[in-house]
Amino acid sequence: MGACFTLTRAVLLTVGCLGLALWFGAAIGETSIPLDVVAKTVANRVFHAGYPLDAIDEGIIWNYRLSRAVVAACCGAALALSGVVLQALLRNPLADPYILGISAGASTGAVSVAILGFGAGMLTMPLGAFLGALVAFALVSLLAFRAGRGNSAIILAGVAGSQLFNALTSFIVTKAANAEQARGIMFWLLGNLSGVRWSDVWLALPVTIIGLVVCLCYARALDAFTFGAQSAGSLGVPVRRVYIVLTGVSALMTGIMVSIVGSIGFIGLVIPHAARMIVGIRHGRLLPAAALTGAVFMIAADILSRTIVTGQVLPIGVITALFGAPAFALILSQRRRAI
Repeated sequence: MGACFTLTRAVLLTVGCLGLALWFGAAIGETSIPLDVVAKTVANRVFHAGYPLDAIDEGIIWNYRLSRAVVAACCGAALALSGVVLQALLRNPLADPYILGISAGASTGAVSVAILGFGAGMLTMPLGAFLGALVAFALVSLLAFRAGRGNSAIILAGVAGSQLFNALTSFIVTKAANAEQARGIMFWLLGNLSGVRWSDVWLALPVTIIGLVVCLCYARALDAFTFGAQSAGSLGVPVRRVYIVLTGVSALMTGIMVSIVGSIGFIGLVIPHAARMIVGIRHGRLLPAAALTGAVFMIAADILSRTIVTGQVLPIGVITALFGAPAFALILSQRRRAI
């Protein structure tokens, strides 16, 4: 009875926090729109309530801001989940899709499809990004295995892989793209939600939900990985299957999000640490907490990207880096004092 009440309260708190963040994300922008107009717009579009509203305000909220906020939430949640999974599997607090080169590989895959036409029309940008993310992680894992110098090898290999795929992306854009394509790709690579619409929501939302569900199904296995892969195997965890499934899910979430909004750093690195400070290290709680924290953080970052400079929209990757780097430095200093 008590456990059921606690779970219900947690679900209500999660829904309330996420709903409030989406509400403010749809209301705040270059032109502020009252919160009640946002609520009435959603009621009109979803429940056909028939509230009399200004057509321009209603169009801005529904067609632009709300879809953008939902994709931002999905992106933040997916990257945070990927960070939690990679940090647990690799037992490295610095592991995240950006540092390990997965985001860079996804960018290369997406750009190869968009500009070079890889796949002869059979590959879409999301699928190209997913394949690029898998190739990047496979290469980084191979480099780390060949280096064989402990836990830091994966990070060093990730830095090398990230530089390699970033260089490949830049080469493709410089060699094959025209001026307009190059300008759009470079802005997109810094993180851009300006072109997001509801069609992107129907791709990002299912991937995020599926990723969360799969990760939660392996929460106990991730707890076992806290003591290392060998210890997890002695506890009956199918180590190889867990690695394949969870790295595949992480690559899928990262690839899809990169194909929609570009490469965004620090979410998968900082958010898992922040969530651990709130709920602890048990993954049954940590995974949903990290997803919620990442979603709310990305919505807040998107609001700042639209309002911090009057008349100009900044790449969201700039905002996440400006806040993520100092936050991670603070987390590191607190962990050092705790030790």
